[in-house]
Amino acid sequence: MHIVTADSLRAVAFLSVLMAAGVVPIAPSRGEAPIIGAELDLSAWTRTFTDDFDTLDISARGPGTRWTAHVPWGGDFGDARFTDPVAGFPFTVSGGTLRIEARKVAGIWRSGLIASVDSKGIGFAQRYGYFEIRARMPSGTGVWPAFWLVGLDRSTTTAEIDVLEYYGAYPDQFKSVAHVWNRQDARSSYSSANRHAAPGATERFNTFGADVEEEWITFYFNRRAVWRTPTKPEHRQPLYVMANLALGGGFPITDTPDPSVLLIDYIHVYAR
Repeated sequence: MHIVTADSLRAVAFLSVLMAAGVVPIAPSRGEAPIIGAELDLSAWTRTFTDDFDTLDISARGPGTRWTAHVPWGGDFGDARFTDPVAGFPFTVSGGTLRIEARKVAGIWRSGLIASVDSKGIGFAQRYGYFEIRARMPSGTGVWPAFWLVGLDRSTTTAEIDVLEYYGAYPDQFKSVAHVWNRQDARSSYSSANRHAAPGATERFNTFGADVEEEWITFYFNRRAVWRTPTKPEHRQPLYVMANLALGGGFPITDTPDPSVLLIDYIHVYAR
């Protein structure tokens, strides 16, 4: 039996006012899926990781720096080589903005990636929480920037969450994906993906985020929920952060602007 109290009536009235204004607050999940279109309120969350890129603390592979410049398990992907940082390339910071540049060097495309742990898993990783980047996308066919999370435990599978996967061929869209790569049997791998509108992605900064919870992964564009997918068991582990400007991704790079630049205002992580 549900007992109506004065407090509950006031709560309903307050929620009605918020919804009339187009704002739907999200409470901590208890297994119920968040509402698509709802606005995320971070006022009750705690910031656990902050990089506003006033400076850049990076090395090729660590240890001891906030970022490393290669995927922790080694190897590159895409049609540009991720490059050890040198003065002025591929990373520069100015006015609180990180610039990741892709350009041809001696006829070979080179670009940059940042990862929050090194090859030994030392660095920042967090189980559950809200992971967010504020960034401005490069323009032109062939650019393939991303903001993504990977689980520390890769013993049998690789748990990956692509918060933002952007293809220059589709300038007003971005893609979000939850992957589980089975390293022993590729046929058992899993992917859940969706595309979302991203108007002005190359013209201004926008935020792209994912709230990883025990039951749901909810994806956000400018802090409004755009999609959710169930959390797989493999994603219920500490996840580290990566961001990069890759090229290709299944699209030709013959007409890719040289140079191409991904601008990142900040990367923040929160916990409830």
